[in-house]
Amino acid sequence: MAWRIEETLIKGELDNRIQGRVTGRLWFAGREEPLVLELEGDTRRDLAGQLLRFTNPSPRPPRPDELAGLATLQRGRVGDITASRKVKVPDCSMDELMAHMKARSPFPWHWSNSLHLEWHSEANGRVVIESASYLMEVEPGRTWVMNDTAEAAQREANDREMLAFMERLAGAADEPDDDAPTSPAEATADAEAARMELLLDRVIARMEREGLEAESWERILNEERARLRRERGEPDPEPPTPEEQAAKSRWLAELNAAEQSPAEDEDHPRALRDDEWHPLVARCNALTRRLSEDVILHAWLAPEDTREHPLRELINGVMLAGAKLAGALGLSADAKEWPPEPLFAGPVLVRLKKARSGLRDALAGLDAADEQDLAEAGWRAGARADIAEIFKTVDRLVAEARAVLEKEPD
Repeated sequence: MAWRIEETLIKGELDNRIQGRVTGRLWFAGREEPLVLELEGDTRRDLAGQLLRFTNPSPRPPRPDELAGLATLQRGRVGDITASRKVKVPDCSMDELMAHMKARSPFPWHWSNSLHLEWHSEANGRVVIESASYLMEVEPGRTWVMNDTAEAAQREANDREMLAFMERLAGAADEPDDDAPTSPAEATADAEAARMELLLDRVIARMEREGLEAESWERILNEERARLRRERGEPDPEPPTPEEQAAKSRWLAELNAAEQSPAEDEDHPRALRDDEWHPLVARCNALTRRLSEDVILHAWLAPEDTREHPLRELINGVMLAGAKLAGALGLSADAKEWPPEPLFAGPVLVRLKKARSGLRDALAGLDAADEQDLAEAGWRAGARADIAEIFKTVDRLVAEARAVLEKEPD
């Protein structure tokens, strides 16, 4: 998981006045020395060539050990740094927002600029600071200007360097990883999933940057896909055979049916009932609802509690697992079609591993809740038992999907 430390930050400064280099200092509650940033790369155009200072009007004290392990010297590469990202900000209190969410009713909000500060650290991995409430001040004058050509080149260079940086970090890990591919087919599926995530990030960033509407999505996706092939020196793909196209279309239709709620009509979509989902998906979704309702009913979360709160990590982890299982397993009618055919086993396996990662996050949240004696001991024990049973089933499904891929020729 990423480090998200925006609420404990007191103030900071970020300097991109030297092209190709971002430096800065960040002061946090409970730490005497500031974090020092020494990053390769550039910010987005709005901050390029400038010095930004920012202040948190209401920093909170860190929880015990919240910032422990965060290295004082942060060397690495720039991820995405901008002070003009648009975000939705609720125009109501946290209690009112929770009431709206529980009732599934719309809440009042407005658009606001947000500081998004992201980097990949050699010491701590991905670190993100994001807030729409900071007070920001840019020192007058630019030392250099990023034009359209420079911005495009900078973004491409950052993408290439970031991929290489993450590959170096992954290659340096010595601990066993049960998500590591066990066959060439699984490695290909993982690589294709990572490639698609990169493409989607690029498409979303470009549409936001250019102010494009939804109807431009497919065009931008195709252009970014072609750009990525050029960057990697890859040839244009061979057109699929009629059989491959038919199989892909059938799989996409099944995937869309699983990941989107069916509609009674175009204007009045209905939610899927639990008995329409694959049984494991239904079980995970029911657990998410129960945990959320219990936390709200007993007021175990306060309005000021952040997304890093152990109980939020618990609920969000189970919720993520349910979404990924829905993409992997689909509807109840699909339950008998297991294990998946070789053509679909790779994408299914990728989603199963992401579901397992969400369950790990949920268990980590429970571990922290145990240490801090949050909620009730019996409730925590019951939640752990439910998650452990789902985890065990997902582990078995991962092994069975892997067995399909391992039978495939290299």
